[in-house]
Amino acid sequence: MSLDFLEGTLLLKALADETRVQIIHILSCGELCACDILSYFDLKQPTLSHHLGLLEAANLVEVRKEGRWSYYKLNSEGFTHVQAFLTTLASPSEVCLCKQIKPSCCNETK
Repeated sequence: MSLDFLEGTLLLKALADETRVQIIHILSCGELCACDILSYFDLKQPTLSHHLGLLEAANLVEVRKEGRWSYYKLNSEGFTHVQAFLTTLASPSEVCLCKQIKPSCCNETK
């Protein structure tokens, strides 16, 4: 097992924006149409679509199309990945990078 730094970084980048965190918080109450999400912000529709697209690409939200409308909801599996990544990142384990490096010269006994 290895720690997927690329996936973890993408998840954290998706969460590293106040608007996207607010969108997640709004969606914690349940599925909403993009037009309803937009009503919470002073944003243009393309900007909201950009934020929602990044959250979808990070697997944090799911989208369902119904006619010309898009409905968004949280993807609990994505948040499980965030939690697992952070836990593994901050915990000593066999997948830790420190296990892959030989001791430096200053750690050698003389």
